[in-house]
Amino acid sequence: MSIHPVMQRLAQKLERNDLPKFGAGDTVRVQVKIKEGDKERFQAFEGIVIAYKRGPQGSFTVRKMSFGQGVERIFPFNSKVVEKVEKIRSARVRRARLFYLRDLRVKAARLREAE
Repeated sequence: MSIHPVMQRLAQKLERNDLPKFGAGDTVRVQVKIKEGDKERFQAFEGIVIAYKRGPQGSFTVRKMSFGQGVERIFPFNSKVVEKVEKIRSARVRRARLFYLRDLRVKAARLREAE
């Protein structure tokens, strides 16, 4: 089953081209737009990409440790809340979804650096 040509053109038009190439295992810093009252500011959310879903409604999941507690956040690619994504470091992983990192702690959760 293929996508209707009109839907395909619409998806291409909505696609963001300002994001860097990254995937599962990469450490990224996402600048998130936060509205407090009538003011807007940016807050960085830095962590490891544990899931990456492609396509017109694609998204990526970032996991970080905050005061010993794991925090995950899902960011849609076409969200107005995501201002900028910076790729900090890349790791070599052998799978697309790194949900096993949820069960690992400190040293065991480290990923091998990509060459």
